[in-house]
Amino acid sequence: MENIIRIAVQKSGRLSEDSLALLKECGIKFYNGGGKLKSPSSNFPIEFLFLRDDDIPGYVADGVADIGIVGENELVEKNKEVVTLHKLGFSKCRLSLAIPKGQEYSGLEYFNGKNIATSYPRILENYLAENNIQAEIHEISGSVEIAPSIGLAEGICDIVSSGSTLMMNGLKEVEKIFNSEAVLISHKGLNGEKQAIIDKLLFRINAVQTGKSNRYVLLNAPNGALEKITSLIPGMKSPTILPLAEEGWSSVHSVIPEDQFWEVIEELKDAGAQGILVVPIEKMVI
Repeated sequence: MENIIRIAVQKSGRLSEDSLALLKECGIKFYNGGGKLKSPSSNFPIEFLFLRDDDIPGYVADGVADIGIVGENELVEKNKEVVTLHKLGFSKCRLSLAIPKGQEYSGLEYFNGKNIATSYPRILENYLAENNIQAEIHEISGSVEIAPSIGLAEGICDIVSSGSTLMMNGLKEVEKIFNSEAVLISHKGLNGEKQAIIDKLLFRINAVQTGKSNRYVLLNAPNGALEKITSLIPGMKSPTILPLAEEGWSSVHSVIPEDQFWEVIEELKDAGAQGILVVPIEKMVI
């Protein structure tokens, strides 16, 4: 099977949904219904393996899968020999220390001599060692939040997104120790043919991600304000300027980075721009 690549994707959950949504936006067609654990694409040389998230680094390291999408938390915890190709910008979360709400917390020294329950013993052990904290780590595979209430541990170390799960279990977040997002990883020994396919996939992923991080803007401007307005929205090379039917006015088309959007829009209005339209970009190839 030298002419296709295998990609390992989490079989369920938010990371799975986000991963499959990205690949569909890349124009890759596949079927993943009915509990299938393996599915080929009908229009791209790729086959999907649907796995547990904590198994993905091992499958890629062993060469069963050529590439995989996994959270950085699982990647670092499993410590497998793989190559990180690309950060994907979704499924962001953090690994944090938490303690019962009623406990006073003055700093990391709180955990000296304490028991901490976690599903991420490697990351936690490294963090505690770096900060000279002596604590007992209890590795458990799930339901970490219950550990303090049943007397197993005085604190926990677990993945946090919104913090609502901690609150529901009477806990409070006290230290953030690791930030995570989805990453694309690959086997270290891929041949040139498979690497070429992966390069094509990365090209599509970059086009989708770049599109999402920018907005297409169209506006009307008096010709006397064009120099100022075009300096605010230089675009990929330069803005497109078209004359309007009304003399003395032009239409300006350009691209604005999403993270600068509101600030730039305010400056455009102050510079005399009118009739500003903003359109999402599906894909953007630079």
